[in-house]
Amino acid sequence: MWRQTSIVLRPRPRGFHLITDEVVAGVPELSLCQVGLLHLWLQHTSASLTINENADGAVRRDFERFFNRLVPQGEPGYEHDYEGPDDLPAHFKSSLLGCQLSLPVCEGRLALGTWQGIYLGEHRDRGGARKLLATLQGMER
Repeated sequence: MWRQTSIVLRPRPRGFHLITDEVVAGVPELSLCQVGLLHLWLQHTSASLTINENADGAVRRDFERFFNRLVPQGEPGYEHDYEGPDDLPAHFKSSLLGCQLSLPVCEGRLALGTWQGIYLGEHRDRGGARKLLATLQGMER
């Protein structure tokens, strides 16, 4: 089985956001897959994808604080600032975290650990809607 679909994520404020439920809803064919992989490709250069804690919102807030310290806005010497002071730091954060994930599928579900969830890192102050290209490959049930 091969399925590919585009998922449009609603606009979110700057920060890290759980999007696991939106991804699962956007790929209903997951339930048909006995074993496989779901590849997610974020079609943006100023946002990111990662897997981490899905229960305590403090983790996502701490992620935002950490990455803002690691890649501060307004550093002197940035040349690429045409779209505002948050633009180049957003590109750096996206490159550090990445824009793709490959997730195992087992018995019609993502095989995430108990406390794992999919994060969207929104690194722009006003990033807008974000697009994911989801490609499911696997053996049907």
